[in-house]
Amino acid sequence: MFPEANKGYSYEDCKATADWLLAQTDVRPTVGIVCGSGLGGLADMLKDQVAFNYKDIPNFPQSTVHGHAGRLVFGTLKGRPCVCMQGRFHLSYIMHITLPMRIFKLLGVETVMLTNAAGGLNQDFKVGDIMIIKDHLNMPGFAGNNPLSGPNDERFGVRFPCMSDAYDRELQQLAMDVGQELGYGDFLREGVYCVLGGPSFETIAECRMLHKLGADAVGMSTVHEVIIARHCGMRVFALSLITNQAVMDYDSEEKANHEEVLQTGRQRAQQLERLVSTMVTRIEHNNNYA
Repeated sequence: MFPEANKGYSYEDCKATADWLLAQTDVRPTVGIVCGSGLGGLADMLKDQVAFNYKDIPNFPQSTVHGHAGRLVFGTLKGRPCVCMQGRFHLSYIMHITLPMRIFKLLGVETVMLTNAAGGLNQDFKVGDIMIIKDHLNMPGFAGNNPLSGPNDERFGVRFPCMSDAYDRELQQLAMDVGQELGYGDFLREGVYCVLGGPSFETIAECRMLHKLGADAVGMSTVHEVIIARHCGMRVFALSLITNQAVMDYDSEEKANHEEVLQTGRQRAQQLERLVSTMVTRIEHNNNYA
């Protein structure tokens, strides 16, 4: 059994899981990748794979989102040792989200790359655009719903971690450079990601409010993982695939739905995978980004 949703995992829980995984594979990952809805193909790019179903990993919760596979995959991406999460956990189990990031840290991961499917709030964005996340709005955090709530274990990180540098600026620039080289300039954007609790999609009034507050895209993931990753001292890079345009007009007949999200993911996934995999090689070879 895993801890209840409102209880955190102890350092000892995380260490036991990390040690179990390290005993099962020779891969010592320095990059950790999280696949969003419809983007699980990133894990399939790994060579010499060793894969674990979440249900077989000690202390590991189960994936709770349809369209997410629920596997932890070790392997190499262009020669770089990586670990990839295919499938993430729903925000209603906020403490479950913290476990994989902390295990990444204890496995030796230095850089975390997160992907998600998001709704576009910025009217200049189109469905299929890829948004480099430069900052976030943690709406659940305004209500005290933060993954660092409760006692702090200094072995993970400090009590009050800084978030003004949450998203690594050098990695953002690297993504822009790689995107231009690959010819993705027409659909590569950057912006602010807002997280909501879900699982219902946003109302029109909520979308209008979030846009006024400075959000360019909205979703139900990523931010809590970013907070934990930064708490642990890992570098963070994150991308949103804009899979639907948020409904902002009461006369609109449009409706957000999860199938649309998965469909757009399939259409743009290969290009997003190529962007991330090329970035992984540059993190390794370019000392400016190391």
